[in-house]
Amino acid sequence: MLPIGPLRIDPPLVLAPMAGITDHVYRLMLRRIGGVGLVTMEFISSEAITRGNARQLRKLVFADEERPLSIQIYGSDAGRMAAAADIVEELRPDACDINMGCPANKVLKGCAGAALMGDLPLARAIVRAVKARLTIPLTVKFRLGLDPARINFLDLGRMCEDEGVAAVAMHARTARQMYTGQADRSRIAELKRHLAIPVVGNGDVATAEDALALFAETGCDGVMIGRATMKNPWIFRQIADRLAGGPAREAALDERRDLMLAHFDAIEASAHDAKEALHKLRTMTGWYTNGLPHGRALRVRISELRTPADFREAVAQFFDGLASLAAPAEALAS
Repeated sequence: MLPIGPLRIDPPLVLAPMAGITDHVYRLMLRRIGGVGLVTMEFISSEAITRGNARQLRKLVFADEERPLSIQIYGSDAGRMAAAADIVEELRPDACDINMGCPANKVLKGCAGAALMGDLPLARAIVRAVKARLTIPLTVKFRLGLDPARINFLDLGRMCEDEGVAAVAMHARTARQMYTGQADRSRIAELKRHLAIPVVGNGDVATAEDALALFAETGCDGVMIGRATMKNPWIFRQIADRLAGGPAREAALDERRDLMLAHFDAIEASAHDAKEALHKLRTMTGWYTNGLPHGRALRVRISELRTPADFREAVAQFFDGLASLAAPAEALAS
């Protein structure tokens, strides 16, 4: 169980915010699979939503089925971030998160995301301004620092604790590393030793066993997972199984097929135009067929398809083919 202010997140597993990925449809899909304790929206620009940007405001849509849910905001101006916090507070999610860890150049150039780790007085001003506008718990996500010469996660963590932040999450890489190299779990353990508030560990959790190892090696209060959910949407359920003392259940072929088709239907229904739907369908098919027999053949085929209906037909045929291949093997085994 992960305590975040009055919230009790059980199991202590958190979906990381991912731009262009963790939208309403994606969050609902993971909720329905099970195992995830807290889901987080893709990060939201404080500048955009406080200026009424329609595209960014659409991202704020969520359903009660997604709860507990956190909205993550980012920006470099304390006043603008406070105004964004007013919008978040009005929407009444279960928590609000400040992004101080995004390593993308376009975010760093705006002195937001991980760039705030290079200006701790500004980071403090933002945390203080945002917290003053909220009645829901505030959390902060950050990295080790900007680069190996500027490792300052302990200073930032202590500042967050001093300002009344309910919990922090740390991706155990520097901003310069982006997603290369290995996450340094020892730093998560170090942060946990130095703070009284809960610490959520993030980075290089690709399997249920990775998550168990992160808990055991660092003493962290929760585990946050992002990119691994794209290739294995069942990872939270598998970790929850292991935390409960059982084996991690693999997804059966029919479960994979049903998930893909249901997700495709939801993407098509929520997309604002056919181009957006097709882009997401191609991306999702690439993730979901990763590691499956003949998955590459399906990916090649879908690159040539032009309508969502064609996608659904191709996926159904692909799984029918896999089932027919498995049938003779099962008959021989019996």
